[in-house]
Amino acid sequence: MTVDHVDVLIVGAGLSGVGAACHLRRSCPEKTLAIIEGRDAVGGTWDLFRYPGVRSDSDMFTLGYSFRPWTDPKAIADGDSIRRYVRETAREYGVDALIRFRHRVVAAEWSSADARWTVRAQRTDTAETVVLTCGFLYACAGYYRYDEGWTPRFPGADRFIGRIVHPQHWPDDLDHTGRRVVVIGSGATAVTLVPALADRAAHVTMLQRSPGYVVSLPSRDRLADALRRRLPAHVAYPLVRWKNVLATTAMFQFSRRAPRLARSLLRRGVRRALPAGYDVDTHFSPRYDPWDERLCVVPDGDLFAAVRSGRAEVVTDTVETFTENGIRLTSGRDLPADVIVTATGLNLLAVGGIELTVDGDRVDLAGTVAYKGMMLSGVPNFAMTLGYTNASWTLKADLVAGYVCRLLHHLDRHGHQVCTPLAPDTDRLDPIIDLRSGYVRRSVDALPKQGPAAPWRLHQNYPRDVWTMRHGPVDDGVRFSRAAAPVTTGEGASHA
Repeated sequence: MTVDHVDVLIVGAGLSGVGAACHLRRSCPEKTLAIIEGRDAVGGTWDLFRYPGVRSDSDMFTLGYSFRPWTDPKAIADGDSIRRYVRETAREYGVDALIRFRHRVVAAEWSSADARWTVRAQRTDTAETVVLTCGFLYACAGYYRYDEGWTPRFPGADRFIGRIVHPQHWPDDLDHTGRRVVVIGSGATAVTLVPALADRAAHVTMLQRSPGYVVSLPSRDRLADALRRRLPAHVAYPLVRWKNVLATTAMFQFSRRAPRLARSLLRRGVRRALPAGYDVDTHFSPRYDPWDERLCVVPDGDLFAAVRSGRAEVVTDTVETFTENGIRLTSGRDLPADVIVTATGLNLLAVGGIELTVDGDRVDLAGTVAYKGMMLSGVPNFAMTLGYTNASWTLKADLVAGYVCRLLHHLDRHGHQVCTPLAPDTDRLDPIIDLRSGYVRRSVDALPKQGPAAPWRLHQNYPRDVWTMRHGPVDDGVRFSRAAAPVTTGEGASHA
């Protein structure tokens, strides 16, 4: 069997993987590169999710790539527009020709003697095993399982005579026109689905066990529109991008430092958007502080408009059992339904579920510590993309990709082949994701940890990370070596 070798192997051809490949093509054109993608199309999440109304919950001036301006008028964009943007970017930079579709990576084995990874993938169309080797392995596979979402076991679900669907795998043949729909959930997917379904459904109910924070933002950015009329795209785009970054950062910091005031302001915004006398305290006042879980964005207040019109309602209660014709709640109320949508969350899956082995020893991800939020202690020549929890995913993805390029240049310039983060000497370790969302709490113990201080601490602060990732040292907390040669530390090496 012929084994192909590349300098850098990227896992995943979604928003992160395409962006990473573009950064490498731009900054490290001398490096050979390939992308492994388990599905049959570019786009990742934005190709997989096809439920009604699917859209970003971040503005596209920060969710878009730093190197390719977002030119669509919509600041909060639909899934089709985002998927098209990712595919056009891949085509523009020649990245689409580097992708091997229908290849699912199952294992990667590092050899210090050879300073390379041996990566095993299975073709999803033929079940054939494919082997590649690479000098650097770069996981851009997101953080959740693509093959299944998370649905709790609801009593009586087998009695329901209608359809039960999960948004992650929306059926093409589902027509909800004139039908009664119950959406179970209160997160970003639920608040997106409800107004989209309400346009044609007889009635839509959002059934939530407990409320989340919902904030309305304009679907178009007036300042961006004004700047783009007067300035070239390459000038207007970074200005709007930084304006939005600073606004989001300020809101996050304000919420952390003055949670009671932030809670009051968010509640006031919801109250203004709903009819007088609406029970905001029951349906839109969470028990937790803002940003303990991610805020849900509704463009132009579409969720609130659906509630005001009577086409949709929010019910805060728990499921006692499914019935033949709907759901019976713990309170005794019956919700009639023809379709039940379980927008109940995701299943987390670190590094795409790849089984990592270093010199014959299997890597326990939960026993590793994340270095700068992108590499793992004790795992050589490996990086992963994990976006921000309080801002756009791509902001961090762009920084990680730029850092990988800097690191590769540093290795070449100093004659090294291997870079291995060394775990910090501390017993204080925290979860790598600091949200209290249910999907995080269910799986966080299986994920890498973070330490108490830089470079092992994630600060969820893009302006701070810009300096660290673009201009800070690449030899702090790591060791460098060559294949089958004594290890040399980074002490005294110049900063890249």
